Amino acid sequence: MKFKNLAAFAVSIAAVATMSGCAAASEKEDIMQDNNITESLPPEQLPPVTELPPEQVPPEEEAPSAPVVKPEVKTAAYISVTADGVNLRTGAGTNYTVVGSAEKNTLYSLLGEENGWYMTKYKDKTVYLSKKYCVTVDLPSSGNKTVEAVIAEGSKFLGVPYVYGATRLHDGKGNMLKGFTTAKFDCSSLMQYIFYKGAGQLLDVTTRTQVVQGATVKKSDLRRGDLMFFTNATRKDKVGIERIGHVALYLGGNYILHTASDYAKIEQISQTRWGYYIQSQRII
Repeated sequence: MKFKNLAAFAVSIAAVATMSGCAAASEKEDIMQDNNITESLPPEQLPPVTELPPEQVPPEEEAPSAPVVKPEVKTAAYISVTADGVNLRTGAGTNYTVVGSAEKNTLYSLLGEENGWYMTKYKDKTVYLSKKYCVTVDLPSSGNKTVEAVIAEGSKFLGVPYVYGATRLHDGKGNMLKGFTTAKFDCSSLMQYIFYKGAGQLLDVTTRTQVVQGATVKKSDLRRGDLMFFTNATRKDKVGIERIGHVALYLGGNYILHTASDYAKIEQISQTRWGYYIQSQRII
């Protein structure tokens, strides 16, 4: 294109610039519309903002919290006698034969309930105690079937008389001895018997040889099923293992299963007996 003079050329250039500006403005509006952008306007010309009332505002979703799962605590159930001289009978009723009497605060294994009577074991026989003179006590279970089997064996023989030097089941090496009977025990022969029957473990024949078996555990680490060794009035002044004069099976909750001077029983460890405590051994 030819221009006759400079003025015409200037006019042409201005026209082109104007067209370019319009095109640019138009393109800007298209971009703003495509992106839903509102060009700056005076406040009175801005579109009103619509807000939902509070009750219509959707609540914020919270992440569901993980359920709290409490570990299952297994327990072993016992009967605690609340009076002295409570009758142990062969059946669930006062018309049944009395085969013994229970001592206050001693425990018996709870094996069942029938017509207001608790069923348990006494001298290896099934007997019944009236619920009127008993409460139930739960001790934490070891969770170990072998440990519980040992305790169950011992619980069968509650009430069996204590006889010092009672014949052992075996010689400590598994050779069975003549003259053994479950009708009498001393403390070490009872432990030897129940560990053999419940766990197949060979305990030696006296407290002073049993105390070196298994693993020694601290008093603070005592567990259900551990053997507890004590001195006594006649041995407290001796030294080493010669101090040992008594053994019991720890059940938890400060209760032991043992026999000492009268008959096999489950009872709490007295302050006097704690004063005689020497050490504990874990066999299982």
